Amino acid sequence: MPIALYNTLTRKVEPFTPVTPGRVRMYTCGLTVYDYGHIGNFRTFVGVDILQRFLQSQGLALDTVMNITDVDDKMIARSNEAGRPLAEYAATYTAAFLEDMASLRILPAQHIVRATDCIPDMVAWIDRLVAAGCAYERDGSVYFRLSSFPAYGRLSGKDIAGLQAGARVDVDEYEKEEARDFVLWKAARPNEPTWPSPWGPGRPGWHIECSVMAEKLLGPTLDLHCGGTDLVFPHHENEIAQVEPLTGVPFVNCWIHMEFLLVNGEKMSKRLGNFFTVRDLTDKGYRPSAIRYLLASVPYRRQLNFTLEGLDQASASLLRLRNFLDRLRNADLPPSGDPNPAIATAREAMLASLADNLNTAEALGAIFELVRTSNIALDRGTLATADREAILETFRQFDEIFQVLTPDEASSEGISDAEVNALMEERAAARAARDFKKADALRQQLESHGILIEDVKNAPARWRRK
Repeated sequence: MPIALYNTLTRKVEPFTPVTPGRVRMYTCGLTVYDYGHIGNFRTFVGVDILQRFLQSQGLALDTVMNITDVDDKMIARSNEAGRPLAEYAATYTAAFLEDMASLRILPAQHIVRATDCIPDMVAWIDRLVAAGCAYERDGSVYFRLSSFPAYGRLSGKDIAGLQAGARVDVDEYEKEEARDFVLWKAARPNEPTWPSPWGPGRPGWHIECSVMAEKLLGPTLDLHCGGTDLVFPHHENEIAQVEPLTGVPFVNCWIHMEFLLVNGEKMSKRLGNFFTVRDLTDKGYRPSAIRYLLASVPYRRQLNFTLEGLDQASASLLRLRNFLDRLRNADLPPSGDPNPAIATAREAMLASLADNLNTAEALGAIFELVRTSNIALDRGTLATADREAILETFRQFDEIFQVLTPDEASSEGISDAEVNALMEERAAARAARDFKKADALRQQLESHGILIEDVKNAPARWRRK
């Protein structure tokens, strides 16, 4: 199936064709591990994971790399505040990041590389940039000379003409409108870790790490480079500048950037009290599968407004899918009948939507349309055994990519979703018969398994796991 993706570099949706037929070289900017990852970070990582899984479903082999930034200005400041060595501090949040990735069923990259593991490679690369005239040393620090790379600004659309000559940016993160000579190597400073270099002790700047890791592990030209839209400038713009003068070939053929996430219509901020990590949400009783579903429900190039109400709706949507599958598996179906054409239509629509710039919303719509038509066929007794197998195969293909239907590992507390639903129906019947003693006993039984129940006026009660 032809695949089309939006390329930030060309600003259009275009056919995706790997350099090597059948094999995709893919780099993803990982987390700066100064704290727990927040849901904005994981919107990007879930989107990348769905892209990877879809490419694999289409028979493509993947070579994948993700970096872990374990040294930069913010990391050093946080570790110093905590009074802990940088390596120890970084290890704590690296482990937490990988645990959160696993809980959201995000495939780990084949190579997860810490920046501090590649510092000798970075020093060697910077030395080559100096020798090529693309970088220069000042007081033990090394800066990239923007004037040496006229193509700077292609990715972000920034116009660097007329910039103040010799103006330098020393910090890892800087104002979006700035585009000046940026630091590759930072001279030693008090209370900072250092590594040896030809220019004296110091440490790498943030931007050089991804360039070096990507080129070292994937080669001079990548098929895909993924990250959040906030990384387009300066980080990804700088990556290009650091690589292409030495390789003489395009660094990346297709740049994929995931759009921002809002919370309750506002930018996520601890000050506003709308800042969530994955752990915050699971502590509130939400399942990782519901978090993943919500993060995947809006196409990656559209802003997602994340709300707890939306997370409740995601939980309800997953419950609807799981209940349908329980009904389908347990239905007494006739052994034969005319094939249901809606099944093949839904499968083709789902895959075609994903092939069209990873339109996850339309793919989900195709699956729910299949649920609707299949429930009607079950009600009418027109669904046959062969149809059941075809529907289950469609759902297998769907969940191979979306990874939301398998019960969460933490939810295996001695009771399945189907058992919860049966007890909820029994409790509803007891309440309708005004047998409140039995209803209370059933509530207590469910709560002992970590099930939270919310009674809703004029509507069925809702439940979720703690």
